[in-house]
Amino acid sequence: MPTQPPERAKLDLSGRQLTSVPRSALQNRSLRVLNLYRNKLKTLPADIVQLTDLQVLIVANNQLRALPEELGALRHLRTLDAGHNRIAHLPRSFAELTAISDYLYLHDNRLRALSDSVFENFLSLRYLNLSENQLRGLPASLGALVKLEELRLENIGLETLPSFIAALPALDELTLRNNRLAALPDSFAKLHNLRHLDLRGNRFARVPEVLRSLGKLQKLDLRWNDLRVRPAWLKELSARGCRVLL
Repeated sequence: MPTQPPERAKLDLSGRQLTSVPRSALQNRSLRVLNLYRNKLKTLPADIVQLTDLQVLIVANNQLRALPEELGALRHLRTLDAGHNRIAHLPRSFAELTAISDYLYLHDNRLRALSDSVFENFLSLRYLNLSENQLRGLPASLGALVKLEELRLENIGLETLPSFIAALPALDELTLRNNRLAALPDSFAKLHNLRHLDLRGNRFARVPEVLRSLGKLQKLDLRWNDLRVRPAWLKELSARGCRVLL
């Protein structure tokens, strides 16, 4: 269990209608947690890299259109919450945030594409939320996230799920709600630790046979699909303790 930073190392500036980050905040070199949630920030200053000990940065619910190119210099950052903004692209230096291990929130932005290599060095990341972006596809480096436990991909326009999803051995929860999926790859059977799977609001006409092999599945949500075939083996899932919602 990581030790909690002392109070002087945490700064909560959430909900203060800020249009810029106070200079005093950027001068606190011992700062480990900076919370700028729900303000009116349109940019983050390049000087944020002065916070060399920063471990948690929360900039969710602002009006950011981009993250500063200098962001990659925050080499101790373990959590980044940049959800609910207007971010259209990630800086090139983003791939250098290799210490991120706890949470990475990029949901509800305007991302349309991610570099294939963007996550290739995020080997300790446990939680990733890319929901509510019109990505339509996923970067191949997603398959490098060997410690990822929860992946949220709601409403990103996915029509097919790439086979490299099966390269996530620690995956416990996968949310694919409100996409355009009609099938799952056979490699999905390799997700041996998957317990929660949300497939609501897709285009499945039948329950994918590959789900039968997921021995640890505890919750399967297939609501809001036009299922024409409901196989008898679904009762097997229920019998072994999986909650099946149709």
